[in-house]
Amino acid sequence: MSRRSLLAVAAAAPLAAASLYAAPAAAATRGVVPGARRAADGAEVGGGAGAAALPGKLTARAWLVADHDSGEVLAAYRAHLRLAPASTLKMLFADTLLGRFPRTERRTVTDADLAGVPSGSSLVGLRAGVTYTVEQLWLGVFLRSGNDAVQVLARMNGGVAKTVAEMQARAADLQALDTHVVSPDGYDHAGQLPSAHDLALFARHGLRDADFRAYCATRSASFPAGDGRTRVIENTDRLLSGASGVTPYPGLLGVKNGFTSNAGNTFAGAATRAGRTLIVTVLHPRSGHNAVYEETAALLDWGFAQGSSARAVGRLADGSSEGGKKAPAAAAPPYPGVRQASSAGGGPDGWEMLGGAGGVVALAVGGACTLRRRRTRQAAQDS
Repeated sequence: MSRRSLLAVAAAAPLAAASLYAAPAAAATRGVVPGARRAADGAEVGGGAGAAALPGKLTARAWLVADHDSGEVLAAYRAHLRLAPASTLKMLFADTLLGRFPRTERRTVTDADLAGVPSGSSLVGLRAGVTYTVEQLWLGVFLRSGNDAVQVLARMNGGVAKTVAEMQARAADLQALDTHVVSPDGYDHAGQLPSAHDLALFARHGLRDADFRAYCATRSASFPAGDGRTRVIENTDRLLSGASGVTPYPGLLGVKNGFTSNAGNTFAGAATRAGRTLIVTVLHPRSGHNAVYEETAALLDWGFAQGSSARAVGRLADGSSEGGKKAPAAAAPPYPGVRQASSAGGGPDGWEMLGGAGGVVALAVGGACTLRRRRTRQAAQDS
C-alpha cells in the first residue's frame, strides 16, 4: 500500500481526530472499600482513625497517592482520566528496554540515528560521530529527558515502531489499560495518553529495578561532549535538584518529570520516610512551572502523615505476568471508587503509531491490530 493510501486510511479512522486529552465518562456506580470517603472536590480518600484532611489548593487535573510496597492507593482524584504524559512516559520506555543492553555497550551515533527526533524536543545533546555507552544514553534519558537518547536506544532495539509495540505490550502486561503509546519519548502526539494510575504503575515497577532506581536518583553526571571532552548534565527534576526555587524533598528517590506546551506539567515522584515508600503522580496543575512539584510534595507529606489505621481506597493493578487477574480491554478501573475515563482520543483498544524513519507497520500484540501513522508536529519543549 502506498504512503498516500495509508494516510488516507488513517484520516478516515475513528481516532484520527483524537484530542491530546480524553474526558472521563459519566461516573458509574461502583463499590467503595469500607471507610473510604469522598472529599468535597470529588477525590477518593481512605478513611479511618487519624486520617488527615487532604492538602488545600490542589489544582491538578488528576493525581494519585500509593504505597510502593503494598500497592495500596491512599487517595486519588480522577486516577483513570487519560491525559497527555510528556516525558513521564519515558518511565514505561525504561521499564520496557532497560535490561536489553549491557551498561558498558558502546554506540557511535550516526546522523540516521538522530533523524527522527521531533523538532522542539528536549535534548541531551548527542552528536553524530561521538561514541556513548548505554549507561550514558540512559543518563541522558533520565536526567535531561533527551529525546535524542531515546531515539538512539529505540534504534538499537530495532526501531521506533518495534519499541512502541513493545511498550504497549508492557503496558498491557502491567494492566495499565488507560495507556495508549504513540512514541517512546512521550512527546506530543494525538492519542498518546496514560493516566495517573498507569504512571504510578510504571514508577512502581521501574523502581524495582536497581538500574532504574539509580538513574532516576542521579542529580548530575559527566557526559561526553565530543573531541575527547566532557561536560556535566544536571537532573531536571526540581524536587531532586532544588533548582528554580523548589525545596528538595527529603528522601526523594526520583522518578520522572515532564513538560510540553500541550501536556503542561506532569510528574511522578517517589520518596522514602521511616522505611515507607510512597509514589505520587500529579498531572496538569493549573498554575505555574513549580506547582507540579509543590503539589507532589504536599501529597507526599499528606501520605506520610497517615496513620497505620487509615484505610486505602483500593490498590494498584497487579501485572498479568505477576499473577494479577487479567482484565478485559474495556475493564472497570483496577480499584473501586474512581471514575473510568472514556476511550475518546485513543486508548488500549486503538493504536496510533509514530513509525520513525520508515512509515506505518502492522504489528500484532494480543491480536491483530491495524496501526496507522500520524505525526503531529509541535514546536514545544519537553523536559
